[in-house]
Amino acid sequence: MRLWTKLAAALVALVPLVPAASAEPEPATTGCAPVPVSAPAGARIESVRAEQRPGGTVTFPATPFSAPAPITDVPPYCEITVTLTHDGTDHVKVAVALPATGWTGRLQAVGGSAYTAGDFGAPLVQAVKDGYAGVTTDAGVPLTFLDTTWALNSDGTINQTLLTNFATRSVHESAVVGKAVTRAFYGRPVTYSYWNGCSTGGRQGYAEAQRHPEDFDGILANAPAVDWTRFAVATLWPQTVMYNDRHFPSTCVLTAFRKAAIEACDPRDGGVDGIIDQPDRCDFEPRTLVGTKVVCDGQEVTVTAQDAEVVRKVWAGPTDPNGTRLWPGLPKGADFTWLAGTTVDANGTPSAPGFPVATAWVRTFLAKQPGFDTTTITYERYAELFAQSVREYDRTIGTADPDLSAFRRAGGKLITFVGSDDQLIPPGGTLAYRDRVERRMGGAQRVNEFYRLFLAPGVEHCGGGKGAVPTNPLGALVDWVERGKAPATLPAATADGSRTRDLCAYPRVSRYTGHGDPAVAANYRCTWR
Repeated sequence: MRLWTKLAAALVALVPLVPAASAEPEPATTGCAPVPVSAPAGARIESVRAEQRPGGTVTFPATPFSAPAPITDVPPYCEITVTLTHDGTDHVKVAVALPATGWTGRLQAVGGSAYTAGDFGAPLVQAVKDGYAGVTTDAGVPLTFLDTTWALNSDGTINQTLLTNFATRSVHESAVVGKAVTRAFYGRPVTYSYWNGCSTGGRQGYAEAQRHPEDFDGILANAPAVDWTRFAVATLWPQTVMYNDRHFPSTCVLTAFRKAAIEACDPRDGGVDGIIDQPDRCDFEPRTLVGTKVVCDGQEVTVTAQDAEVVRKVWAGPTDPNGTRLWPGLPKGADFTWLAGTTVDANGTPSAPGFPVATAWVRTFLAKQPGFDTTTITYERYAELFAQSVREYDRTIGTADPDLSAFRRAGGKLITFVGSDDQLIPPGGTLAYRDRVERRMGGAQRVNEFYRLFLAPGVEHCGGGKGAVPTNPLGALVDWVERGKAPATLPAATADGSRTRDLCAYPRVSRYTGHGDPAVAANYRCTWR
């Protein structure tokens, strides 16, 4: 599979949404027609339209980004689309999907991926199947994941209206509109409201907890792109390293470093299963691999000191010219391809395309030149761009405020899981944010009263990898919100069921007891990180 096709698939991957424990079903209204709805503050309504959906088996055709995804036994539902505008130039669609039967009284809002603000496909229909009124929004920007052309005006300035929509405003407005439409349609208010998102959707969930703490009773925000203004530049670091050091390790050599790190640090969690449970505790030194012979495409290659130095910098993460660390790097044990992948042209010339989310951010929002060549960025210029990103955009899209006291007072509950092998949004950013919240709000025990973070060893971005992925985190959130049952662990399993593990609430982690099959959850216990 081509590199960017694989990357796009990873960007839009979402953990399967397993039905949560059901509430008492409520009868739906008959008919599917536009309902009266007031515009959120600062917006006006351009149109309201309704379309009856037949339900049954709903199949979403294959795209360059995903395989076909049929969802069976979907009840008929009414999809009401409200179009909003703020200055007459933006046109924001909010879609509310309302099941004709089996509504549980709940609302579920679903988030987006990369530079797409929402998802009008499988996640929205899955919410309907699970008895929710589903809601999502496009924020008035394209649903194409990596397109940022919407952000630049013709004079080269940033379109602040659309950026504000994408960053925070449209998610809040979708919650307001979703609740209003649902109430008008069913004749009674929503009982509980939930957010469900990963990646950009995870960042959106954190933005809601920080800025609009009363919108949702429960927020499931996985692999979140918090500290966006830092993350979006930090993930360009591997490309900057290779072009400045004028060295491009081959995929085969990078894989050799990954395997060597796993071999060195895997046993430290008590068992050998091909996974580094805590990559930030792995002290494998890449220089130990210098001189090793590896076979690449049938030819023997010797690992060089230059290879090791590039890998060291990628793992260490970005620094300024003085060596001050700016952000965590790629976790040891994670796939290099996405952030540090290289290609070779027909003439044998190597290059590093760079992570497209990062290159788009730098070109559009920092350089404000769609054709800006990110391969020309020096180490000094990199540090300047990092600082510029924070300075210009932190208040708009940074999603870095550790003060969640209003969310706690509102009774909200927040669950997040992050994969230790996340190859797109290194988990160190979420761990750093969580630590800031603890310092601000009285320590881990108090924070765990409303916000629980779960580390998923061996799991990649939003799922996949060798590790066990939470099987029903949304159900755990519902139990916490509606029954006061705080999850001490999240049951997790691989897609084929060959590996299970109960993930522990941070700052505890699951650790192998030393007895029994290391692929079975019962042979792990929660211990302090």
